Amino acid sequence: MKIGVFTVLFQDLPFEQMLDKVASFGIQSVELGTGFYPGTSHCDPAFLLENENEIFKLKQIIQDKGLTISGLSFHGNPLHPNKEIARQSHESWRKTVELAAKLDVSVVNGFAGCPGDHPGAKFPNWVTCSWPPEYLEVLEWQWNEVVIPYWKEEAKFATDHGINKIGFEMHPGFVVYNPETLLKLRNAVGPMIGANYDPSHLVWQGIDPVESIKLLGRENAIFHVHAKDTYLDHENIKKNGVLDTKHYSEVLDRAWTFRTVGYGSDEKMWKDIVSALRAINYDDVLSIEHEDILASTDEGLGKAVKLLKNVIFEEKQTGMWWA
Repeated sequence: MKIGVFTVLFQDLPFEQMLDKVASFGIQSVELGTGFYPGTSHCDPAFLLENENEIFKLKQIIQDKGLTISGLSFHGNPLHPNKEIARQSHESWRKTVELAAKLDVSVVNGFAGCPGDHPGAKFPNWVTCSWPPEYLEVLEWQWNEVVIPYWKEEAKFATDHGINKIGFEMHPGFVVYNPETLLKLRNAVGPMIGANYDPSHLVWQGIDPVESIKLLGRENAIFHVHAKDTYLDHENIKKNGVLDTKHYSEVLDRAWTFRTVGYGSDEKMWKDIVSALRAINYDDVLSIEHEDILASTDEGLGKAVKLLKNVIFEEKQTGMWWA
């Protein structure tokens, strides 16, 4: 396995300076943001596709720094009922696919998105319960009329461009937010749908990382992995549960908070996660996504790298000489 990083945490640094910074931490791979929410500070598909010589330069610079690209990550909502947001997200997604093909990057990461509750809606509607019964009507309309048709078409677009892995981050607020909904979309669209597996969004929902890795791994549905942690404040959970709309800065009052690796789950849990990934034959990059309000960018990233270096397997598996 290799340690990587989602480079948006250094979005204020020029591209080559960012790469030097990343390499100084002993990181081996970069995940590049290509829009919508992550921005395009290090990788702008629209510019690169219009200037193909720049694509070669980008590849060469990354290679010269001793790094690889683990994935391109478009994070938007192409299903948004606001037509302009949907248009921008859709264009960002498609340009990311086109660029991934030219960069020989095998996986494009993103969100499955979330529609509104009817064709004239203004805002997305994330359905979280089955009663009153109109919620199930909304859910059926979203999946059958919007979600599945859109991603069937876009899966064809991706495969037509040689991209056979679309890694969705299971993120609450979007229609794909847990293994069940990911596999629902995969079963409807095809095996090119899989996970950009991020345990941080699953842990606070009460999902066990190891069990979810085993479940998705049996379906060969994990394409890329984020290394990000979540701290659960059990006292606050006892009072109000895990659904929490308070701002991320209200750490003392929230049910959960994103943390750097090792500050939510202990090292043993990360060893179990890495072992489960190896058991399903995932032997690729763990891409650190740093979103810890309590740690500086450099210190938080450094601590994550240190812990992951201690838990990953760097060598290939050997045969069972004892059996």
